[in-house]
Order: sequence, then structure tokens, then C-alpha cells
Amino acid sequence: MQTKTLFGTDGVRGKANTELTPELAYNLGRAGAYVLTKANNSPPNILTGTDSRISGDMLEAALIAGMCSVGASVASAGILPSPAIAYLTRKNKFDAGVIISASHNVFSDNGIKFFSNTGYKLTDETEAEIEALIADPTTIPRVLGENVGKRLPAANFATEYANYLKNIITTDFSGLKIALDCANGATSFIAPELFTNLGANVVTINNAPNGININANCGSTHPEGLVEAVKAHSCDIGIAFDGDGDRLICVDETGKIIDGDHFMAICGLHMKETNSLPHNTIVTTVMSNFGLFEMAKKHNLTLEQTAVGDRYVLERMLAGGFAIGGEQSGHIIFSKHATTGDGILSALMLVSIMKTKAQPLSQLTNVLELFPQVLVGAKVPNDKKQLYKNNATIQSSIEQLNEKYQGVGRILVRPSGTEPLVRVMIEGKNLAEITNDAKNLAAEIEKLSNS
Repeated sequence: MQTKTLFGTDGVRGKANTELTPELAYNLGRAGAYVLTKANNSPPNILTGTDSRISGDMLEAALIAGMCSVGASVASAGILPSPAIAYLTRKNKFDAGVIISASHNVFSDNGIKFFSNTGYKLTDETEAEIEALIADPTTIPRVLGENVGKRLPAANFATEYANYLKNIITTDFSGLKIALDCANGATSFIAPELFTNLGANVVTINNAPNGININANCGSTHPEGLVEAVKAHSCDIGIAFDGDGDRLICVDETGKIIDGDHFMAICGLHMKETNSLPHNTIVTTVMSNFGLFEMAKKHNLTLEQTAVGDRYVLERMLAGGFAIGGEQSGHIIFSKHATTGDGILSALMLVSIMKTKAQPLSQLTNVLELFPQVLVGAKVPNDKKQLYKNNATIQSSIEQLNEKYQGVGRILVRPSGTEPLVRVMIEGKNLAEITNDAKNLAAEIEKLSNS
């Protein structure tokens, strides 16, 4: 298969207007629309959406222009979570969907991610085909006259998505006080209203996006403010989304942060108890804490591991017929209801379990005891993220750490698929020791890659 250079693990990302330019967005629109709809017998229709970044309008305009140039007509859903675009694409029989978002990244970044007509992310092979056409666009036709695409009339897509989520839940949230941190992102206009309509008393923070405050010291990557809100308002649970709403991190009523591993343990065990966990299996990634494996063994659950990236989790889920999978970072997939990670849906599922079991979140999390784990990012240029793999000194350092933690922990080093980082993760029993070792190895990688 052709090596990809534009697409990472979650679409095409970069600094808006320098790395991810309107020109590139236009070319992605042309190539993506052509590849995803070339088998059509009729002119294709495509759905687009954005998160709240200031560069979203610029990039969406260029993307739509590219799509129209190959004969596709495009409906813009406005600011909506990524999973909403995936759902609405499939439900309304669009030929493809596109979300313009850089998820949890800073506002100056942006990204473009495609969904097929089934609502699933593209395969590596399809992304490679799109890249090949961008490199050599001569085979992409330019339609003429009446065949040029157009913008389709707007519809109330946000309400359609919110109603879908609401109808999944059969429990009433009355009596619960819930704090929501919307990261000044795509969930800001949907999540507070939805939880209120389900009966909860909702306290909302960071739901006033202005184009540049998305993820700024808030949301799932900065839950400190949510912890304060939960304590200040005596909330039963706090829920923090990321910028595009495909992941979440929670806070229990005591202010303790609850990550994706806790989430999968609670939901997976509940699904087993209610006979809704096919093959008694949860799909997770190599980043999951060792404690999750201990929990699974204790409760006769099976864990299937994949590479990092919710797309790989989903591939394994579909191949094995599994119902729940996810990442420690809070991407959780319920394959019965969604084709991708969905932060709002995940939050609804967790709160429903709290209501059904009549237990506080702090009690539910007792099922899982985590090993200390440290994740340090080495800042490296995007074009040097693979450099450490072929460096004898770095590989020797990694091997020494592997030997040191064998049987009492583990080490994982991998390039980020979404940011200019090489991530160093070490897990073990002594927090100070693993922190020091992770920082030292990250510094080695950083020095090599920036010299």
C-alpha cells in the first residue's frame, strides 16, 4: 500500500493557513469528493460541519469549492460535533461527510476528516488513493455548465442529532446535578440543552466559543476547572468534552478525574451483567492501564488490544462483533449506536448506569485500580517523528527501560498521529521513578529530533 504523508490517524491536520491551507482544503475537497462518489450514477450530495475554530469558515469554503468543482452538491451543518456529522451522513443518505476540526488541539490548528456514506472513517487504502490524486490531480474531472455542484439548503441537523441521542436513553436524570465543560467547542450548543431536557440540573462552563478559546485551558485535556465546578456546586458528576465532542473525561462527586479506562471498566462490566456484551469482550489500545487487564481477569472479561487510534479500535470491533471499545483518552465507541467515538453519547451511557445502579460515580470506579502511569510528549517536527526508531542510542535507552520494567510495568514509545510529538508512556509502581525515566527519554528524543 502507498505510504500516506497527509493523513494521520485522524484525518489531515496542521497549522491553519500555513500547513493546512485553503489551497490544500480545496484539493482535498476535489480529490475526496471524487474518490468517495466516483461510483455514483447520479450527482453526489455531501455533508460538512465544523467545530468552533476561527479558521473553520475559511477552510470549509475552500473545501466546498473543491467538491462543487467535481459535481458534488454540499450541505453545511454548521458547528456540530464530529460524531454528529458521522451519524447524519449515514441517516440522511449523504454520499460522504466531512468534519473540519483539530479535536483537542489548540485553536490555531485545524483538520479535515472524511466519513464514508456509512458514517465510518476512511480506510488507509482510501486515504492513500485521495493523497495520490492530490499529488497528481490530472485524472480528476472538472464538470462544466449545469453539472457544477452547489450548496444545498440548510436543515436543522443539530436538533435531529440531539433527538437521536435523547431517544437512546431510557432513564430519567432527575435528581442529578451534572457539571458540563464544553471546551468552548462543538458541544456548546447541544450538550447543556440535552442533559437539561433529560431532567438533570445542569451547571455549564466553557460553552461560549469565540473562535479562539476552543480547548483553551478547558475541556477533556484540562479538567482542572471542571473539578472546581463539581466541588463548588456539589455536583454528582462532571463531564468534560474535547473541541469536536468525540471524547470525554469525567470527574466524580469527590473531584477525582475518571479517564477512558475507568469508563470502559464500568460500562463493560454493566453490559456483561445485562447480557449486552458480545463475547464478554472490550476492545482497547496498547495505551490502556495494566489495571484494566487485572480488572478484566477478575471479572472473566476479555480485552482485545489494538494500535492507538479509535479507527483501529473500531476496525477490531466490527471484525469481532464487539459492542464497546475505546481509548484511555476518552474516545469510547458503542457500535450499536455510533460509527465513531461520541463524547455526549458516552456521557449519557455513564449517567444512565449511575441512575440504574443508584450508586455514586466514586463507588462505580472502585471496580478498577490503576497502576501509576506517566505520559510525556517529546516535541519534534512532524517530518522527524520517525527519526528515533533508527537511532541506536535511543533504541538502547528504550531497551534498558524495557528490561527495567519487565514484569512490574511497561514502556511504550510512539509518534503522535495528530500532533508534532513523540509520546513516551511508562507504567510502574513508583510514580517518581517512572516520571523521571519518561522525562529523560523524551528529552533524548527531543534533542535528537531538533538537532
